[in-house]
Amino acid sequence: MALPGDPPEGTPDGTGGGDDEFRSDEYRSVVFDEDFVRAARLQEYSAQERMGEHARAVRSRSIWSSSAPRTSTPGRGARQGMLLVLLIATAFAVAVYMGLRSPYVPPPGGHAQPLTSTVVPLAPTTAVPGGLPPELFAKSPAAGYRVGAAGISLPAVRRTQHFTDVQVVTALSIAKDYLVQSSLDPDVLAGSATRPVRVLLDPDQLEQFDRSMTSPSGDGRHAATGWLVRFDPATAVMADPRVRVSGSLAYEEVAQDVLEVTADHTFVYAVRPATGAPAAADGASLFTVRRELRLRFDRDDLSARRLELASAYVMAGPQDCSADPAGGFRPLLAGADPTTVGPAASDPYASGQPRRTAGLCGVLAPSATSGTPVSPAP
Repeated sequence: MALPGDPPEGTPDGTGGGDDEFRSDEYRSVVFDEDFVRAARLQEYSAQERMGEHARAVRSRSIWSSSAPRTSTPGRGARQGMLLVLLIATAFAVAVYMGLRSPYVPPPGGHAQPLTSTVVPLAPTTAVPGGLPPELFAKSPAAGYRVGAAGISLPAVRRTQHFTDVQVVTALSIAKDYLVQSSLDPDVLAGSATRPVRVLLDPDQLEQFDRSMTSPSGDGRHAATGWLVRFDPATAVMADPRVRVSGSLAYEEVAQDVLEVTADHTFVYAVRPATGAPAAADGASLFTVRRELRLRFDRDDLSARRLELASAYVMAGPQDCSADPAGGFRPLLAGADPTTVGPAASDPYASGQPRRTAGLCGVLAPSATSGTPVSPAP
């Protein structure tokens, strides 16, 4: 009977029929001694042991990779990465430190300062002359003055260190607009309007301006007549809209971002008594206002066509020294007699810097009412 491992026809002739006998004949030439068998133990090497001293074919770019062997030394790329991280951290720390401890002090925010103003009434030493406006102007020191805005002329312009000539011209033109609106506008003079002046002011000064209009005071901060020219409507009104004007504008750079314009002008008005007020037979009389203003501009002001009114020194007469001119001027009209006078004479028509009085009232110089024309202020 054939076994499963035998050929189908049985065992070939001449061979043993047993399986062991067949296999022993096939491998009879292969002989293993006992020592070889003992040494032939199978040993599985780890991946690290199989690599030996050879470098890895692929390196991880991350120095924080958890798959890197803890006992291995970082390669050159890892050391460069760690150095880069340290440099970035150091630079960030230095930037934060310098930002906190930097000695650089940024420039101020440019907020406009409050206006400081002085308004001095000038009392007459003689009776106030009256007459028709053309005759009064012809006999006064204002005979050679120009009429209205023509009397406010711009100086020759040159650039400053930090402002171009165009910026200087802009500052001067805004200053002229302010003088026109605050000294010549009929509604402003009558006390019925303030907007033409208000829109030209820096927003930081609007609250002070509004309080000066609604609650005027002679405290040096809130006199309406420090900001503009206006008459007490119960006392006097304009007798002639053609105001005589003479004066000068000058400019200088007072800071890297601040341009200052100085305006020094004399305005001469023909006035008459208000309706219902006592009137003299001669009708009109002259009233003179000398305004010395300091106006400041930064670049934002120039772009927005506005200004900061820093200071105002105003002399106006003839007025009674007992009258409070903060809310509006109260002229002594034609035929009024001399009143109690102040400590020193002041001529609002004089050229150059006005003579400032030490008290709250001055004397209207005789030349201002004598009818003798004088050279106009430059």
